[in-house]
Amino acid sequence: MADLHPNGPKPARLTAGRIGLYAFLVVAALFFLLPLYTMVVTSLKSMDEIRLGQIFALPARLDFSAWATAWSGACMGTVCVGIRSGFWNSVAITLPAVALSVFVGAVNGYALSLWRPRGANLLFGLLMAGGLIPYQIFLYPMVRVMANIDLYNSLAGIILVHVIFGLPLVTLLFRNYFVSVPEELCKAARVDGAGFWRIFFEIMLPIAVPMVVVVSMLQFTGIWNDFLLGLVFAGRDNLPMTVQLNNIVNTTMGERTYNVNMAATILTAIVPLAIYFLSGRWFVRGIAAGAVKG
Repeated sequence: MADLHPNGPKPARLTAGRIGLYAFLVVAALFFLLPLYTMVVTSLKSMDEIRLGQIFALPARLDFSAWATAWSGACMGTVCVGIRSGFWNSVAITLPAVALSVFVGAVNGYALSLWRPRGANLLFGLLMAGGLIPYQIFLYPMVRVMANIDLYNSLAGIILVHVIFGLPLVTLLFRNYFVSVPEELCKAARVDGAGFWRIFFEIMLPIAVPMVVVVSMLQFTGIWNDFLLGLVFAGRDNLPMTVQLNNIVNTTMGERTYNVNMAATILTAIVPLAIYFLSGRWFVRGIAAGAVKG
């Protein structure tokens, strides 16, 4: 029997395996944090200090001017407006695309798991098969379709594209989650006179809050970090933050300002990073509650 400790179970002694595990975790954390550290310290240095070549050295003096330039003054070719407009474009694209894809995916997963309409298995199989095909293959047909319905190079068009490409994964996750819900719950609601939508909004959707959080985080980070679809479908006036970041980093006019480039990169990544840090506990709960079950 394990020895009892006044404040709880007595902690296990350090063993060679435990020490090796901790050492591996520390090395892995340092490996993944090193690029972030490099970007942060570079963004806080002046160009004169960067030219010294001491990439890992801390800045001699904190200089936040590169951040201000990256936000509102960095140049993309001959236009020097910074990454600010791209941020608001990304917000305008991501929020409605996440909301629509999560809602439609939840309805699809609910219908395919508990109501099972005629041909549900075939429809689900086709949906998953489409999700396994690289979306680059669909770019040209999608461009032609969007152009024919007057949605190409528009905000509505890029939102619709993200919803379409996100539906297979979202539907799969919600279907696997709803399959684990006892079918008797849905049958009892039908006996009480509840229909498809009432059962969905009053019973299934509240139950699926952990899954909503998981899917929302996956969709948000995927859409926010997207480059190719935004470049192809968004249009010049709706370019997301990632596309504008590429234009800033690859501009060939004047001196290459590495501190501004690093600051712009951090500004682009800070939103999904913040979401993961703030919602990580809910993400783990959603995974544990059935995100990969089924």
